Amino acid sequence: MLAVAVTEPGQLQVVNVPEPTPGPYEARIKTEVACLCNATDRKLIEHHFPGVETYPLLLGHETVGVVDAVGDRVRTFKVGDRVVGGLLLKTTDPNYASGWGGFSEYILAGDHDAMLADGVAKPEHGWVEVYEIMRPVTKAIPVEDAVMLCTWREVYGAFEDFNLQAGDDIVIFGAGPVGLSFVKFARLLGLNDIYSVEGLPEKRQKALDMGATAAFAPDDPALAQLVARRGKPFDAIIDAVGKESIINAALPMVRLGGSICVYGVIDTATVRLEKDRGPYNFNLLIHQWPTRARERAAQAPLVEWIQQGKLSHREFISVEFPIQQIAEAFALSKTGQTIKTLFRF
Repeated sequence: MLAVAVTEPGQLQVVNVPEPTPGPYEARIKTEVACLCNATDRKLIEHHFPGVETYPLLLGHETVGVVDAVGDRVRTFKVGDRVVGGLLLKTTDPNYASGWGGFSEYILAGDHDAMLADGVAKPEHGWVEVYEIMRPVTKAIPVEDAVMLCTWREVYGAFEDFNLQAGDDIVIFGAGPVGLSFVKFARLLGLNDIYSVEGLPEKRQKALDMGATAAFAPDDPALAQLVARRGKPFDAIIDAVGKESIINAALPMVRLGGSICVYGVIDTATVRLEKDRGPYNFNLLIHQWPTRARERAAQAPLVEWIQQGKLSHREFISVEFPIQQIAEAFALSKTGQTIKTLFRF
């Protein structure tokens, strides 16, 4: 079967590896579409993801496909179901490590619910925490919306991790897929003033289209004067990029007892915090990994928004490629001009 490999840092290649065989609690999925994760996939490709040192590896983790075979203890999935989030956590070829392996023609989903019911949802029985979010999704929504759930579920779950509430005033640094999802969901969830900070004018316009109160370039003098002009600081500042410089830029903007909310893997071992730039009391919340129970629970309200016409992949997916053109797609994503890149298998 086809799979996408990072053969060495910076080098992408479509390779052939054996198809996976589902274990007792696994379903095999024939991949329909996948999306490039601008943060995690890029860090893996460029050898900046903390803790990942083994190359070559098989790439990808934002996937949707249809079940074509199930193990004998599977109850959550049946042949013909569409499933979000299948991976290849163990590759079928010893020459490749796993970078989650989702950009493969066939992938596997673990039946978390069945393993939990049978008392075997433990690592010693092959269970991994990501099984909790490998879930069927209704075919009543477009497959392109289904694959966007990989991003949307985690962002929606982060609202609870960050304790964001209706009526809050927030600033969001970054208007990529994650930053724009924060804008969109904040408006739908009833937050008040929602400001976006983004370098590219096209993405600032996207943020405005999705409900941002205003959008600023990082070097816009109006941004530096925003707290003074409003007459009050913000309840929360969201760093949707994961950078030390953004954390420190956010400190003068947050209220006493407010929160700096960092979403995404920070690719440096240490963060230097210029605490004197902020109030005496503030929360620094680091969300480098999803809270799986919240990510899982997010699927139902998100699907409801999709079915109500409040949320659509059309606002996010700006380009698509056949999976065989992964290298070209990645090169385009590095320009910053695309929001979300879709692959078809």
